[in-house]
Amino acid sequence: MSDTLSRALSVASRLSHSLGDLSFASPVEYVYNPLEYAWDVHAAYLARYGAGKKRVLFLGMNPGPWGMAQTGVPFGDAGCVREWLDLECNVAKPAVEHPKRPVSGFDCPRGEVSGRRLWSLFAERFVSPDRFFEDAFVLNYCPLLFLEESGRNRTPDRLPASEREALEELCDAALLEYLSLFEPSYAVGVGAFAERCLSRVVAHSAVDATIVRMLHPSPASPRANRGWAEAATAELLSAGVWSE
Repeated sequence: MSDTLSRALSVASRLSHSLGDLSFASPVEYVYNPLEYAWDVHAAYLARYGAGKKRVLFLGMNPGPWGMAQTGVPFGDAGCVREWLDLECNVAKPAVEHPKRPVSGFDCPRGEVSGRRLWSLFAERFVSPDRFFEDAFVLNYCPLLFLEESGRNRTPDRLPASEREALEELCDAALLEYLSLFEPSYAVGVGAFAERCLSRVVAHSAVDATIVRMLHPSPASPRANRGWAEAATAELLSAGVWSE
């Protein structure tokens, strides 16, 4: 096992355990940590694709209920993880599961639009995952999914200040370790929240990375629904992350 991989696995494991000490009040009623119940897949993702330095680090916000919450892989639409990333492992269950947001792992009948859009763009441009991951990697800032009683997803930026600050302290520290480990030239925030997290962490560190914002592929974004792949590609080309 390479030193980079060993350290990446250690960062993910320590972050997972430390987040377990946090508590969250209503309206958050359920908290899923796929680094616990889907650890086998996440570890396989790191082992296969996370070794070595990376020129580009793409950062998302936190798991979606039909993506990483199912597979343990960032933006982890089950079909994309199985068919393009060629990963599939057993996935257990959260300790307490919302009846409207069950975890069925790779048997999940629903896809994640954001994940399909993101990985499909990378597949179209790089063809094979090995070519993409040769100098790039994809992470989420926060590995926890927060659900309200209704099943609605509550994103980390909408947590109360005290809860958000405790969460950010741990996730910022892990992000700094990942940045120091991968030493990217470009750190791409997939959406405004991830860009802010990268800017905050890089500003208080010795990391030398250019921060770039990329349009989030969420179907909740009207811009993303009007040709997300074209818009995202144009942003990455303009920033110098990709070349023609």
